[in-house]
Amino acid sequence: MEYFEFKNIEQPQKGDLLLSEPFLPDQNFERTVILLCEHNEEGSFGFVLNKLSILKVDEVLDEIGPFEADLFVGGPVQQNTLHFIHDIDELKEGGQKIRDGLYWGGSFDVLQALMQKGKLENEKSRFFVGYSGWSENQLQEEIDHNSWIIARGVHPSYIFNSPPETLWKSILEKMGGRFKIYANYPSDPNLN
Repeated sequence: MEYFEFKNIEQPQKGDLLLSEPFLPDQNFERTVILLCEHNEEGSFGFVLNKLSILKVDEVLDEIGPFEADLFVGGPVQQNTLHFIHDIDELKEGGQKIRDGLYWGGSFDVLQALMQKGKLENEKSRFFVGYSGWSENQLQEEIDHNSWIIARGVHPSYIFNSPPETLWKSILEKMGGRFKIYANYPSDPNLN
């Protein structure tokens, strides 16, 4: 299994993607891709991009009317909260810039108006219940123990438009080298 040992040479930054290593035993994060929305001395947080919930957005927000966008499970923390990321001009004001082409949050009134008018593009937005969070130094410790692989520079359109069920694998394949091997390793090698 030495081939599956790696050492992150990158330090995590806001806007990076964190890919769980293939053998991470935590069911909350098995083969997940997390968008890191904040990373500083106080801690870190982000959203799992590839864990689809069984609900649609309009099933948890009655007041918006029909809006059948997918709803994702952003992580195990505060799953009674709703969050969204986007690249929508009308929502940038009031939102937090994660990096070019990627924002978190914005005016709920503007969001609601765009939904009701049918002008909110699914290809430029994603909704989450809950989030993934780390206390001070916790994420760095997990990275030092090789729980996470850092991917940098993935284009926002790839984040919004890639099928969630193949996102983890496709990013690892694009990273090439040993990561391409990780992408094709079975979830449970005993069943192989």
